[in-house]
Amino acid sequence: MIQSTNWQTWIGVAAVLVMTQASAAPLTRQQIEARIASAAADLTNLEAPGVDLSGLDFRGARLFGASLKGANLNKAKLRGCNLDLAVLRDATLVEADLRDASLFASVLANADMTGADLRGARLMGNMERAQLDGADLTEVKGSSDMANQPMGLIRLVLTRARLKGAKLNRAELSRADLSYADLRDADLSGANLEMAKLVGADLTGAKLDGARLAGAEIHHANFTDAKGLASVRGLEKAEGREFAIFEK
Repeated sequence: MIQSTNWQTWIGVAAVLVMTQASAAPLTRQQIEARIASAAADLTNLEAPGVDLSGLDFRGARLFGASLKGANLNKAKLRGCNLDLAVLRDATLVEADLRDASLFASVLANADMTGADLRGARLMGNMERAQLDGADLTEVKGSSDMANQPMGLIRLVLTRARLKGAKLNRAELSRADLSYADLRDADLSGANLEMAKLVGADLTGAKLDGARLAGAEIHHANFTDAKGLASVRGLEKAEGREFAIFEK
């Protein structure tokens, strides 16, 4: 049986390897601005924990393995950036532009991404307790690749994340962990949630037109006033349906 927690061990080991390879001292905002201005788009292993980087234009930069814990990236332009293995725990990315960015095995636990634009981004990491209220996650790529799981199941983790009013239209979230997530009034139209974990998730008032839920775990999930339930595909094959809440 594949253990769902194995990926976390793998990410931890990989992150340690990346960080131990970094020899540069933490950079200041001014130093980072200078590197961006000189067209040095490779910021691999950037060390800038807690630094105010709000509003900076990183578009297309390589930020692989960057250490940005607690950094202020509010309204930063990160479109198309490679943030694989980056550590953004406790960072603030309010209204940041992360369209088409790659965040594979990245850590964004407790990050504040309220109103962030993540359209088309690749998300595959730890985003537990992240704040994503009002964020745009249209067509995000967050499904697990079952053909490439050498270390166990690698999945997007959004446990207890706040996604109230978020846009998740046509989002690929197969096997993602959304346990106890706040999805009130979220738009999940056409989203792929097959085999996803939605245990205890609050989907009150959510839009689910054309969403796919075959094999999803929905024990104690709250679907009160959810819209489009009649068009949800695979709801009858969801696990724990008898324990889900569909009426007040």
